Amino acid sequence: MPGTNLTRTEARERAATIQTASYEVTLDLATGSAETFRSRTRVRFTARPGADTFFDLIARSVEEITLNGEAINPETAFADSRVILSGLAGDNELVVDATMEYSRTGEGLHRFTDPADREVYLYSQFEVADSRRVFAVAEQPDLKATFQFTVSVPAHWTVFSNEREDRIEGDDDVATWYFPPTPPLSSYVTAIVAGPYHVGEREFSFRTGDGRDIPMRVACRASLGQYLDTAELQDVAAAGMQFYEEAYRQPYPFSKYDQVFVPEFNAGAMENASCVTFTETYVFRSKVPEATRERRIITNLHELAHMWFGDLVTMEWWDDLWLNESFAEFMSHLAMVEATEWKDAWTTFNTLEKSWALSQDQLPSTHPIVAPINDLADVEVNFDGITYAKGASVLRQLVAWVGQEEFLAGVANYVARRKWGNTVLADLLSELEATSGRELAEWSKAWLETAGVNTLRPEIETEVRDGAEVITSFAIRQLPDAAAGILRPHRLVVGTYDLDDGGRLTRRERIELDVDGELTDVPQLAGSGRPDLILLNDEDLAYCKIRLDDVSLATATSHLSVFSDSLARSLVLAAAWDMTRDGEWSATRFVDLVLGNIGSITDSTVVVVLLRQLETSLQHYSAPDGRDVLVERAADTLLRLAREAEAGSDLQFQLTKAFALHACTPAQLDTVAALRSGREVLDGLEMDTDLSWDLLVALAAGRLADEHDIEDALEADPTATGEQSAVRARAALPTHKQAAWESLFGEEHLANMIQLNTLLGFERAHDRAILGPYVTPYFERLESIWTERTPEMAEQLVTRLFPLGLTGLAAGGDVVARAQNWLDSHPGAPAALRRLVTEQQDFARRAQVAQQVDARGEGSGR
Repeated sequence: MPGTNLTRTEARERAATIQTASYEVTLDLATGSAETFRSRTRVRFTARPGADTFFDLIARSVEEITLNGEAINPETAFADSRVILSGLAGDNELVVDATMEYSRTGEGLHRFTDPADREVYLYSQFEVADSRRVFAVAEQPDLKATFQFTVSVPAHWTVFSNEREDRIEGDDDVATWYFPPTPPLSSYVTAIVAGPYHVGEREFSFRTGDGRDIPMRVACRASLGQYLDTAELQDVAAAGMQFYEEAYRQPYPFSKYDQVFVPEFNAGAMENASCVTFTETYVFRSKVPEATRERRIITNLHELAHMWFGDLVTMEWWDDLWLNESFAEFMSHLAMVEATEWKDAWTTFNTLEKSWALSQDQLPSTHPIVAPINDLADVEVNFDGITYAKGASVLRQLVAWVGQEEFLAGVANYVARRKWGNTVLADLLSELEATSGRELAEWSKAWLETAGVNTLRPEIETEVRDGAEVITSFAIRQLPDAAAGILRPHRLVVGTYDLDDGGRLTRRERIELDVDGELTDVPQLAGSGRPDLILLNDEDLAYCKIRLDDVSLATATSHLSVFSDSLARSLVLAAAWDMTRDGEWSATRFVDLVLGNIGSITDSTVVVVLLRQLETSLQHYSAPDGRDVLVERAADTLLRLAREAEAGSDLQFQLTKAFALHACTPAQLDTVAALRSGREVLDGLEMDTDLSWDLLVALAAGRLADEHDIEDALEADPTATGEQSAVRARAALPTHKQAAWESLFGEEHLANMIQLNTLLGFERAHDRAILGPYVTPYFERLESIWTERTPEMAEQLVTRLFPLGLTGLAAGGDVVARAQNWLDSHPGAPAALRRLVTEQQDFARRAQVAQQVDARGEGSGR
């Protein structure tokens, strides 16, 4: 039985049997219960006469099915998430009337009640295959059709969809919104968003290249309306539209553009055609790092890029999901650099996206960018760092390989020739070959069809001439990756840097070349004086790990704060982190590097990522015997740096939060309490609501706050964010771990954001031994977690509850061995579940190695 799965073979067979033309979907969201709503679907499609097929539907019950006017018994036709049809005509009309269930997990039609005013908000999330939770549908991306929605809601609500409403009819209680048909779309990018949403008051439109005015709206929950940055969000979208129209050489393809910020969203955003949904954490009610503001802009531009690449032109099947997402990720950073004031987006890309890609690509579960997607279960676990970040990194390398002008010309031809249709990777590559003159079949095999990452090391020989050190030869050695064991072609830049008279590291020379094979000579450097630093892959055009020679490494670590270029500095930091993860440097050495330099770094995203890496080094990679002393020293240093930072600066804000995260001694926790209460004030640091919650969670984990303090804070902040923060704080209490565990596994499943915050609080523990009793129950529950929860919720539980923090500690036993025992004893467990456990085991294994290196000392430094 298929359950809720769909195989690629089934999808191909269905696409060969039918072609969908139009859907008319009527939803009653006004008169149902808090659990269910009524859905009626009328779909017209053509078919091979006499053939059989099925439509997808996940419903509580089905009241009516008719095919071409003939009633079909739902009890026999509807089973296992499918409506089975036989004896099709050439032209067909299917009607399905069903009772559907609202979601609390962010999948299908999510229902949320705002604790601030008790108003209800709905939004749809259909990728990968959840439109079938709202209406009957042939749910696969290559069966496009038009969609016409009619939606009944309480009279004071607003409804958003892929088109602007034709009309609204109703009375004082119920209003019915009528939407015109969409252009041909895949069902996963259709959308319904409904509730008393606040719409930004600024009326704004974009004039397209073909002379149309595209209205742009921005909306969020009413209780957050005062914080909505309507003008900035509209201006960024308009700048992005202008850039993309020129890049794609194609006008914006839809009739309007809505940005709706919705509650309890699992991802950053979703590219529903002309109706993009965003996580409402991007509506800033308190101070956030500038990195978060930058991320909001990148996300905005990412989803906007999909309007052309993804929505107008759509992949045929999910094996090209990587292309859809990687392309939008690459284009969003390019647009940010070329169309906004954020000119350091490639630094952000290297620091955030590429580090994610490298981590994912070194797991035992790594896969080629073009991964085999045999069914929907494969899709769920391939929304990963390979799909998004490595793919985008490799696209950046492809742009360097073929030339940016040629690349964009090929993309424009691809969009123009295939708009409103479905495509495969070969369609894009053929257009790029035509515009660039480069043969890409071998390039594709090397980069897209094999997994893993290569490491590039410099090999340098010098001699002293007239008292100066001169390079006699310089070459780049490429090491095969562990996954595929192959060498790849790289188009990259070698930069040489010197300390100038002003004490800054500035670039002396730029050499762009192709690196291929095991050893590539760089004759341009022979005969020149040895620079203070030689940086492989300067400008970050290639996807690889790099190492520095001893002189360059010493220069970089001693003068990290004086790089004239933020991207060059981020590349050095990335190399240091790679060396730490790979066991070539000790965690203590990396901690010292971060603490010695972070006070002078002004790039917000670099600071965010360095603080995350600092946390990993302290909590997982440091030797357990010396960890307490190292964490105490790190917290003291973070507090000193926060006190020294510029008043009101982003750096001051981030350092304060990091100090609270690592504060562990009575004196440090007392300082956290003093900052929260106002007994100590850092000039310029506003103790706003969300920062106060962060500090309270730290106090709860450190036994300096209790249930009464949490209740007082919640009474002062009776909002959805307040409820989530209170859950996190309670779960952080050392005395509340059992209650948190029981809430995660109770009969009534938690809403997605409540579950996530419970997990975040549960894993906070100064004494990790209190988490030891949950290791055995975790492994015992793994299979039931996977079978009883939706994929999103199950993955949260499997990954967050894995006892990674107990690696190397007696309380956890041998975590790596425990995971292996489970894998050995559950060979028939679902592949996606086994993959997640294997990945977590690998994180633990890497932590074991790093702890051993840290216990021995600094490592080789190479």
